[in-house]
Amino acid sequence: MKPFQSVGIVGGGLIGMSWASLFLARGLDVTVIDPDPATADNLNDFVAAAWPNLKTLGLTQTDKVRVARVSPDMAKLAGAGFIQENGPDRIDVKRDIVRQIEDVVGTDVVIASSTSSLMASDIQNGAKHPDRILVAHPMNPPHLVPMVELVGGTATSETALLLAEAFYEQMRRVTIRVKKEVPGHLANRLTSALYREAVYLVSEGIADVESVDKAIAYGPGMRWAFMGPHLTYHLGGGPGGYRHYLEHLGPTQEARWNALGTAALTDDLVDKLVNGVAKELLTQDEETLVQRRDAALVELIRLKSGFGL
Repeated sequence: MKPFQSVGIVGGGLIGMSWASLFLARGLDVTVIDPDPATADNLNDFVAAAWPNLKTLGLTQTDKVRVARVSPDMAKLAGAGFIQENGPDRIDVKRDIVRQIEDVVGTDVVIASSTSSLMASDIQNGAKHPDRILVAHPMNPPHLVPMVELVGGTATSETALLLAEAFYEQMRRVTIRVKKEVPGHLANRLTSALYREAVYLVSEGIADVESVDKAIAYGPGMRWAFMGPHLTYHLGGGPGGYRHYLEHLGPTQEARWNALGTAALTDDLVDKLVNGVAKELLTQDEETLVQRRDAALVELIRLKSGFGL
């Protein structure tokens, strides 16, 4: 399979700019389609800020920061070898975007959607060539977080999935195939399960926002950076491993599952959550926090690689 040379990005928001940074670093010819006239300047600033981190990770092919073409005209996608779609997560909008893309790109070009919750089968409904449409959902920011989950729809071909895997491998991403379609795919369902309880704990006055965040950041989150929940609990089982853990501590897990709650996002609760985050931000502004997060992600990726994790 020949290496990909070009990619089209539809939607130049936060995710689109992050994708563009990675694709440019990997040497691709990048075209970004977005109607906002501020997109070009915003993108150039974003790529320039991302480049040092990408260079540290060995993802850049040149020291010089590269620039993408930016246009509001979907016709500029003609000739692109792969499409990364990042439009709003509304099914009617997605279908309209797909229709416009299909009018200008080749019939064999994969259209991969970054959607965080919509299903590929719904997006490809009504498409001229639904077999080349799939979900390729990253975690923010995708130029640093390696995971990309791939989900095919009922009409998605194996060829399209293999092409997508090859494309993201060229981008040095870690791909995961989700075997069945479900709202939220895989990673977002896991994070949503945790977030539901995080909100519930605040709503019930069991803990405040800052305590919940600290509990994860300095507790299980430390281990989750290196391995998932199944492997974590396997190690928690000692010499007997996962089976020992499940046989001896499984009942305590079930008891906690039965005690988990769901809170309604009332106006009062939303205010409590937002004010809680504002309190956390008193010690550092948001821009600084993003810079520190990205720098820490770079070091974490390097650390994981050094330890084979």
